[in-house]
Amino acid sequence: MRRGFRFWGLVPAWVLMAVTLLAPLVIVALVSVAKRGAYGGFEWDFTLAPYRDILFTAGWSDELEFDPKYVLIIGRTVLLALITTAICMALALPVAYVIATRGPRAKALLIYLVTLPFWVSMIVRVYAWLIILGNDGFGGRLWQFLGGEGSLLFTPTAMLIGMVYSYIPLMVLPVFAAIEKLDPALLEAGADLYASRWTTARRVIVPLAWPGLAAGAILVFVPALGTVLEPMLLGGGKQITMGTLIQTQFGSARNWPFGAAIALVLMALVMGVLIVNALRAAHKREAEA
Repeated sequence: MRRGFRFWGLVPAWVLMAVTLLAPLVIVALVSVAKRGAYGGFEWDFTLAPYRDILFTAGWSDELEFDPKYVLIIGRTVLLALITTAICMALALPVAYVIATRGPRAKALLIYLVTLPFWVSMIVRVYAWLIILGNDGFGGRLWQFLGGEGSLLFTPTAMLIGMVYSYIPLMVLPVFAAIEKLDPALLEAGADLYASRWTTARRVIVPLAWPGLAAGAILVFVPALGTVLEPMLLGGGKQITMGTLIQTQFGSARNWPFGAAIALVLMALVMGVLIVNALRAAHKREAEA
C-alpha cells in the first residue's frame, strides 16, 4: 500500500519532467536529423547531413572536403569557457575567504551584495557594461589610460569581462560554503609552524576549499559554453561562439536542422563535463572508503 502510494505520488513529477525536459530534447534531436526546408524551417526526411556539415563541406564536384571553421568555433567556445572559469576561480577564492572570516552581520551583507546582480535581468546587466566599457565610460577611459589601443568595446577582452562578471557569483557561493567550514585551528597551526600566508593558502586553504572550487567550476563552465549575450553585445558578434552560432542558425540563417545539431553537440560537451565530474567524485569516495 505504502509502495503503491509512493509510486503514484511521483507520477505528476515524472509527467512534468517528461513534458518540460525530455520532450524538448526529443524534438531537438528529431529536428537535427531532418532536412532543411526550401524556405527555412525543416522537412521530416531523415538525414545526417546536419552533423556532416559540422566537419565537411561539399565542393564543386560534390566531393566532401574537411572544413575546420565549425571545429574552430567549438574550440574557441571551450577555450573561452575555460579562461572564464579560471579567472572566476582566481577571483572567487580571496573574496569567499574574506566573506567567510567576517562577523555574522558583515557576512550576511556581503553575501547579499554577491547575489544582488541576480535580482536584475541579464540583458540589463550586459547593456550596463556597454556603457562602462564604452569610450566615455570608466572602463574605456581606464583602458586608454593604461595605453590600450583602440576601443575596449567589441573586443574579446570586453566579452571576457562580461562573462566573468555574469558568472563569478556562481563561483563565490560554493567556495564560501567550503571555506566557512574550515577550522581556524588549522590556520593557527600553520602560523605556529612559521608558514607564510602564501604557504598557508596553498597548503591549507586551497586543498580544503577544493570541493567548492570544483563545484563552482562546473557551475561556471557549463553556462559559459552556451553564452549568447556577451559575445553578441560586448563582443560585437566578431567572435562567433556555439551559442551565437545556434542563435544565428535558428534566426537569420533559418537552418533549423544544423542549429539543432550544433545544440546537441553543445549538450554532449556539457554532459561530458558532468560525467567526468561525477566519475571523479565517485572515485574519490571509493578511495576514502
